[in-house]
Amino acid sequence: MVATSTALTFQSSSWIKNLLLILMGSLLIALLAPLSIRLPFTPVPFALGAHLCLGVGALLGPRRGSLAVLFYLFQGAIGLPVFACGDSGFLHLLGPRGGYLLGYVVGTYATGFILEQTKEATASKILLALAAGNALIFFFGACQLSLFIGLPSALLLGVAPFLVTDLLKIVLLTKGLKRSL
Repeated sequence: MVATSTALTFQSSSWIKNLLLILMGSLLIALLAPLSIRLPFTPVPFALGAHLCLGVGALLGPRRGSLAVLFYLFQGAIGLPVFACGDSGFLHLLGPRGGYLLGYVVGTYATGFILEQTKEATASKILLALAAGNALIFFFGACQLSLFIGLPSALLLGVAPFLVTDLLKIVLLTKGLKRSL
């Protein structure tokens, strides 16, 4: 009897711990992702959301990280102003920038999965995982944006302007994560 109650308590606390980590990751993204700058030449703003999601994936792993991002997207879908530039609403997920938001889930999962498979989280492996996650976000974002403005314009306006700054954010995030992992 004692072993059973201890096992139930341990499983319950593990479930609660995971839920709290997912909620904290989601709230971190929701608080900081609206910090962004609209750019006059592109429908895609300069934002921190993608890299916050990738960082959450690296820290929480693929499953918990992706669940945190899904909860963040839910918050925005129901009207909380948590997307870049304080945008919100379910229709925002279907709009020109919605592919980037949906790509956050896939990119977060990929980043967490890659790091979960490594024996040692070296700076180069962290950088590679973050770059792969970022590439997936670009892929999903450009695909959905291309439905509105065509593929060449989507690549020109939704990917190219962000390559250098995203690389810089990935390098900075790698340095921060190297201390944490």
